[in-house]
Amino acid sequence: MPPKRGDRVAPPPRPGKWTLKFADSDTGGDWEQLVQNIPSAALACYDALSDDPLTYSSRQKRLRGELSTREIGGRTLPQRQHEITSGGRVWHCPDAERRVVLLTLVSMTSPKATHPNKGAR
Repeated sequence: MPPKRGDRVAPPPRPGKWTLKFADSDTGGDWEQLVQNIPSAALACYDALSDDPLTYSSRQKRLRGELSTREIGGRTLPQRQHEITSGGRVWHCPDAERRVVLLTLVSMTSPKATHPNKGAR
């Protein structure tokens, strides 16, 4: 759906940076909630992922086990997470070939699937 009057303007991709896209519409809505509730965390996450989503840091880690990869558009991509708050996470799949980061989950609380014995979503 094209933007409407009053919609937030997303920044265009910057030269040399990665482009962020939503893997599905639910993730887009969850990202908008994050932007509304914790704009500074959303901006820090956006900057980190567009700069280099492959860097390991205290905030960026790979997911393990069944969650470590995800099939999107017929391609298997690595899946990682970025810690946005003490409990909140953004899961993403960097596609190095296309320099695109696909956001797969945005959660203001720690996703249950990452907790032992809690099961996958």
